[in-house]
Amino acid sequence: MAALKYAGLEDTDSEEELPPGWEERTTKDGWVYYANHLEEKTQWEHPKSGKRKRIAGDLPYGWEQETDENGQVYFVDHINKRTTYLDPRLAFTVEDNPMKSTTRQRYDGNSTAMEILQGRDLSEKVVIITGANSGIGFETAKSLALHGAYVILACRNMSRANEAVQRILEEWHKAKVEAMTLDLASLHSVQHFAEAFKSKNVPLHMLICNAAVFAAPWSLTEDDLEATFQVNHLGHFYLVQLLEDILRRSSPARVVMVSSESHRFSEIKDSSGKLDFSLLSPSKKEFWAMVAYNRSKLCNILFSNELNRHLSPHGVTSNAVHPGNMIYSSIHRNWWVYTLLFTLARPFTKSMVSECLAAFYTSSVFKSWEWSYKNPDVHICFNLLPLINASTVLMVIMLSNL
Repeated sequence: MAALKYAGLEDTDSEEELPPGWEERTTKDGWVYYANHLEEKTQWEHPKSGKRKRIAGDLPYGWEQETDENGQVYFVDHINKRTTYLDPRLAFTVEDNPMKSTTRQRYDGNSTAMEILQGRDLSEKVVIITGANSGIGFETAKSLALHGAYVILACRNMSRANEAVQRILEEWHKAKVEAMTLDLASLHSVQHFAEAFKSKNVPLHMLICNAAVFAAPWSLTEDDLEATFQVNHLGHFYLVQLLEDILRRSSPARVVMVSSESHRFSEIKDSSGKLDFSLLSPSKKEFWAMVAYNRSKLCNILFSNELNRHLSPHGVTSNAVHPGNMIYSSIHRNWWVYTLLFTLARPFTKSMVSECLAAFYTSSVFKSWEWSYKNPDVHICFNLLPLINASTVLMVIMLSNL
């Protein structure tokens, strides 16, 4: 025992703790080795556990691996402007020949987008996100951009959109992010946006229809349609139609409709059970803000379901997601009562960073679970993952091999 203590190998709280004088290092190809500065020697096995390890996954966003003039590997953190010889992935090592682990749930409602995207390289992906200058849309855009994707923030207010772009670039100066004008309340603007995007001659792997208005007062758009219905649904419907050919050519591709659980509390049929189009764009006299919002979200799901049936044979899948209840974002800005309600609920709800995670997860890691709802003549499929109800926006982006 005395000899072990002298060598620094006495019992500690963890067998992974290195004895004094030892340092953990990595090779260029990700293998872990151990350097003994006292005896000036190196070895592959951990000095206490005897295990061999290797790095799991890619470098976190903002990090690059370099080699100095002596052939020593070092790492540059561009976000925090620092250099270190310690591999940031050492916290995610795996054994050389690990035993098969027991199955367990990897993520839950407290997971974040960064945890979902850890180790993923999205440098070849092109993404459009509507309403991405704030809230869930911004967190989604930032998370994707910081993992290499080329992200286009499609927003009505270009001043705020450019500010959002700068906030992302401040975190990582190499992020490929751009703002483009898109006003969903104008079908002409939607058409102009689609034409401008097509002129870039780039693919489109992810189209995230996130923008929405909530509890907005009655108003008509320049197209003489009720604003909530056009912004939340019809504008996105038209956008998808205009970009369908690019999505097909870019397959595998994804369309994500950010809907809401409140679609349950809506009806779009008349007393005889037939579809009533006047309910979708009602007159001022028949308008109720919350009802209009619920109907627009139901339309999102109906459209997503039909779009998936239509495009999935061509390698383009569509999912509708519920991001979570009472998320504190700018969506409640139209009436002070809703602002107060959202403020009071804030301590009991998840952050937007956690909320936006779901769209990533469902779209990249697992096949979607199908939940069916009948209303009563139509069949709606709302693709969700169990146990992650409040983290549903980013999870739907990364399904299968995207």
